[in-house]
Order: sequence, then C-alpha cells, then structure tokens
Amino acid sequence: MRGMARRRPIISATEAAKTFGRVVDRVREERATFVVERGGVPVAQIGPVASTRCTLSDLTTLLRTAARVDEAYLRAVEAGVRRANKPAVPRNPWKS
Repeated sequence: MRGMARRRPIISATEAAKTFGRVVDRVREERATFVVERGGVPVAQIGPVASTRCTLSDLTTLLRTAARVDEAYLRAVEAGVRRANKPAVPRNPWKS
C-alpha cells in the first residue's frame, strides 16, 4: 500500500479489491481511512462509520448549554400530552 506513513494511506483500486479484507480489518481495528485511486486520481475513501455514541457527560453538557424552552410552548406540549394520554373509553355496545 502506497503512502502508509500518511494519516490517510493511498491505495489503488486494484490493490483495494485484492486486499479488501485486510483494509476493512485496519479500518475496524485502527480506525484507519484509505483513499482509493484509479489511474492516479482519488475516486473513493474507505473509512470508519461516524460514531453516534453519547456519554452521560455529553448529555450533561447538552442540557447545561441548551436553550431554555418558552413557558407557553412547554404548557402547550404538556396539554397535548395530557390529551393524548387520556384513556379512550369504548362505546358501550349494549346501549342502544
């Protein structure tokens, strides 16, 4: 693989195809990212999927820095939740 000393190694499309299993292993294990070239021109990138994890610390920071909700909006949402959570009483099939 060419350019292995770089942060994002460059490999040819042919080499990527021949060594795809090893490339995927490096992406998984090292979170490496590879630039794939065809004819010396970068055409694709193979890399890790963006992480969507959130820690409790992240949540705490979000709650501390988030904008406060308008009181009128909050009351309207609470009223809507109360209406939506009201038990539905089925019609009595025995009454005419």
